[in-house]
Amino acid sequence: MKIINTEVFNFNGAIRGMRNAMNSWDRADSHYNPDGTFYIGENDMKLAQSLIGAGQASHRKFLRQISASFDVEAPIYWWKEMDTYKINTVRNSTSTMHKLATTPITRKCFSFDEELNEHYLRYYIDDLGKGLNFFDISISMCEHLRQVYLETKDINIWRQLIQLLPSGWNQMSTFTCNYENLRTIYFDRRNHKLKEWHIFCDWIESLPYAKELITYKKEDIEVST
Repeated sequence: MKIINTEVFNFNGAIRGMRNAMNSWDRADSHYNPDGTFYIGENDMKLAQSLIGAGQASHRKFLRQISASFDVEAPIYWWKEMDTYKINTVRNSTSTMHKLATTPITRKCFSFDEELNEHYLRYYIDDLGKGLNFFDISISMCEHLRQVYLETKDINIWRQLIQLLPSGWNQMSTFTCNYENLRTIYFDRRNHKLKEWHIFCDWIESLPYAKELITYKKEDIEVST
């Protein structure tokens, strides 16, 4: 799994709008730094965490106005779970429909655990006595179908390729969401059995003001003080 090209924006608009309900703009103390990064002041952070700590998503709706855009290369089985969070998000993916047959299908195109592959998938012995595993057999079948399709342009062959493609196939997507989406994902998935979710949650923790806004819990502050 790989996450690159991260951009986070609209802190200024979100923090400004957070004060609209009580017309308390005169207490705002956030600003842009000379290097273009955004600094959330003590007054604004206190209000932001108070709204987050209130518990209801409607109180912390300013988080929905802090946007994040990034590129993710991840296996199909992870993307199927990520689709659970398709509320106010946009995903622009590379296309298996248009591009699957254009490049060779090899191990490098998939996510898989090497140790699992070697110890639990070695079931098939070929005519020469060489041990093969079902994962490599699946890849070989897909690559064979790809080559046959390029030669024949038979749509039925292409359909078989799409249908047999293992869910470990890596697909790259540009994903746009907001800090409220990421907060939900973080608390839903940080202890998930898929290691890809651990990688993703670690990335969430690296975002600007993630500790103060995304992963913040009121009880953590109360315990520490």
